[in-house]
Amino acid sequence: MMQSIIKSYKIIVLASLCISILSCSKKEKEQYDIVISNINLIQVENGNISKNTVYINKGKIVKLATVDSIDTYIAKNKIDGTNKFLLPGFWDNHIHLRGGDSLIEENKSLLPLFIANGVTTVRDAGGDLTNEVLKWREEIKNNELIGPTIYTSGPKLDGANATWAGSIAVESSEDVIKALDSLEKIPADFVKIYDSRISRENYLEILKQATERGIISSGHMPFTVELNEAVNSGIGAIEHLYYVLKGCSDNEKEITQAIINKELTFWNAMDGLISSYNDTTAQKTFQLLKDNNTYVVPTLHIGNVLSYLDEVDHTADPYLKIIGKGIIKTYDGRIKRALTASDEAKKSRKELNTFFKKLTKSLQEADVKLLAGSDSGAYNSYTYSGVSLHSELEAMVSAGLKPLEALKTSAYNGSNYLKKDKITGTIEIGKVSDLVILNSNPLLNIKNTRDIYQVIKGDQVYDPKKIMTEYSCLECLTFRN
Repeated sequence: MMQSIIKSYKIIVLASLCISILSCSKKEKEQYDIVISNINLIQVENGNISKNTVYINKGKIVKLATVDSIDTYIAKNKIDGTNKFLLPGFWDNHIHLRGGDSLIEENKSLLPLFIANGVTTVRDAGGDLTNEVLKWREEIKNNELIGPTIYTSGPKLDGANATWAGSIAVESSEDVIKALDSLEKIPADFVKIYDSRISRENYLEILKQATERGIISSGHMPFTVELNEAVNSGIGAIEHLYYVLKGCSDNEKEITQAIINKELTFWNAMDGLISSYNDTTAQKTFQLLKDNNTYVVPTLHIGNVLSYLDEVDHTADPYLKIIGKGIIKTYDGRIKRALTASDEAKKSRKELNTFFKKLTKSLQEADVKLLAGSDSGAYNSYTYSGVSLHSELEAMVSAGLKPLEALKTSAYNGSNYLKKDKITGTIEIGKVSDLVILNSNPLLNIKNTRDIYQVIKGDQVYDPKKIMTEYSCLECLTFRN
């Protein structure tokens, strides 16, 4: 009897084991939209490189593994990353989508150029096409249009009779309230202030109220304002280096008063600012920027382009073949001013451009956070969408930054500045799968950021060559501006 019970027990155990084995063998494999196998994953926050397989579902990174367990999953799109390098998709932290109704379609046609160049996110720093921009970014989100994620300021804020079309005029404290209300209704991702007409008082009031509302701010700075006043009022990012230079001058107070008294103009003040630059004063300014977590956008590349318009022939630039004729026409103003400037003005512009490179290096050494921004868009001559971000990174390295330091100014710093770092900016589980795959290591040579194999935007995989084939301009991918 006992033997019979034992025998029955053994049969039950064996049967259970067989069922378990069969059940395991029939277990469904995990399914993923995209799997990038055996790729060199670069952590831009620290420069570490590790071999990883990256699993993506519904536009997010859902798994990272050191071994590609190919028998355990099914991938709709499998990418072999062997000997290739993975980075967060690049951010261009200063572009413009603008030019009025006649340039709507030409602006729209620029958007795929960003993806072809690995730029998966842009910060639109003010323009007059806000309604279209909002429409485009929704279409991009729904995969109805190829283009980057667009964070926009909407219209710029300036004084009456502003330089740029579409700007909101601010002439009183009440106007500040109305302007910020209107931007929040858009909703804009940040506020951008321009300096062509705005008064000192209204400029500082915008910053004060934006800070109180928790709105991220950026902008130029009227020379009637001292840099420390803007920083202490809460400005989040300073666009261009003119305003940082002003804060590094021993004579900032005197020059500011001369501007207020209309004894000096913006451009006439530059030589005096350079000659009165003081390293001790500069270090105090750098510390102020660092302590207040104020970002700086050097825009070195466009500075290089505009400073040498009188010497460099751009007529053979490949991108001139594919961007709209209307946008090209907007280049005329800057070109004409550069060519008709006096010899002294041309010389001063080049000297200022050279000084800005040194200033950028000094800011980096002082641990001030920098943002890579190209300033591409209509009216900014020969500064082309997408590719100019690579030129900006190269300009930073030429100024003395290490490749990793330059790379951090793109997606990593950009996502932190806009407070999007919990969802993007690094390659981590749970973050959006906006990625760029390079054929060569950008930490060894920053120009390798141009050597793009494929671009991943959410759940879509793009081949830059196929995008540029639509423009009939494969040579644009290897263009060195």
